[in-house]
Amino acid sequence: MKRILFSIAFMIGLINISNSQQVYSPYFKVADFDTDIASVSTIVKEAIVAGGFEVIGGYHPAENPDLYVICYTNDELGKLSLEFKDRGALASVLRAGLIKKEGKVTLSIVNPEYTFMAYWGSQMEKQQEPIVTQMSESALSAFAKLGKLTPFGGRLDKDDLIKYHYKIMMPYFDDPDELGHYQTFEEGIKIIQDNLNKGKGNTVKVYEQIFPDQKIAVFGVGLYNKEDGEAHFLPIIGEDHVANMPYEIILQGNEASMLAGKYRIALYWPELTMGTFMKIMSTPGDIEDTMEGLCKE
Repeated sequence: MKRILFSIAFMIGLINISNSQQVYSPYFKVADFDTDIASVSTIVKEAIVAGGFEVIGGYHPAENPDLYVICYTNDELGKLSLEFKDRGALASVLRAGLIKKEGKVTLSIVNPEYTFMAYWGSQMEKQQEPIVTQMSESALSAFAKLGKLTPFGGRLDKDDLIKYHYKIMMPYFDDPDELGHYQTFEEGIKIIQDNLNKGKGNTVKVYEQIFPDQKIAVFGVGLYNKEDGEAHFLPIIGEDHVANMPYEIILQGNEASMLAGKYRIALYWPELTMGTFMKIMSTPGDIEDTMEGLCKE
C-alpha cells in the first residue's frame, strides 16, 4: 500500500512539475552526497540504467577532478529526436552533472523539457507535445529516487524558451555556426572521428550518436585547452551549471554545424549578466574555431 501511495504521489509531483512548466528552469538539483565523485557517479549510472536509459559517455570538464558529467540516452529518445529535422538530434543525449565543494558532491541534471522546448519547440506539432512531456517525465523519474528535484538556474516562459535569444541581434537556435562541408556523410564522419581520436585542438570525445539511416551524427566534445576552453570560461560563468556540458557538433548529411556560442551558452546560463558575458567575449569564437578544426582534415 505504501508503495502504491508513493507511486501516486510521485506521478502527481511530475504532473505538477510539468503543468507549472509554462515556466521552465534549465536544471534540477537532485541531492547532496557526503562522499566522493567516483562513488556518486556509480550511484547515478546505476539509477540511469534502472530508469531505462544507457550511459554513453562521461568526463571531467576542464580536466577538473571536482567536476564530472554523465551523458545518457535510449532508443526511444533517439527516435523521438529524429522527428525534428532541424538539428533535433542535438537533444538525443541528456546529462547529469556532479560538482564537489566543501566535502559534498552535488548532483544536478539538465531539465529535459527545457532542452526539448528550446531545440524542438518551434518544430513541434500539437500531437507531439504529450510524447515529449512523457519522455521528459521518464528521464526525471530515474533521478527522483535519488532526491528531491529542485529547479534552479533561471526561469524562462514557454514562448521565450522556444524563440530564445539572449539579447537583440543575438543568434537564435536556427542560426548555427557552419563548420564543414563534405562530399558524403561518411567522409564527414571519418574526418571528425579521426580528429577527435587524435585529440586535435586539445579536445576529447565524450560521446557520439550516429544514426546511419538518417545520415545524422552528434559528437559531444570536451574542450580541454587551458587558455580558451572549459578551464577558462566555466569558473567565470558558473560551474554549478556544468550539467549542460559537453559542447556538440552535429553532422546532418554532408554539413557539420554547431549551435552558436552566443545562443547555447546564454541558453544554459539564462541569468548571465552582460557584464559577466563580456568577460568571456572571445569564448563563442574560440569554441567555433576549435570545432571547425575538428571538422577539417
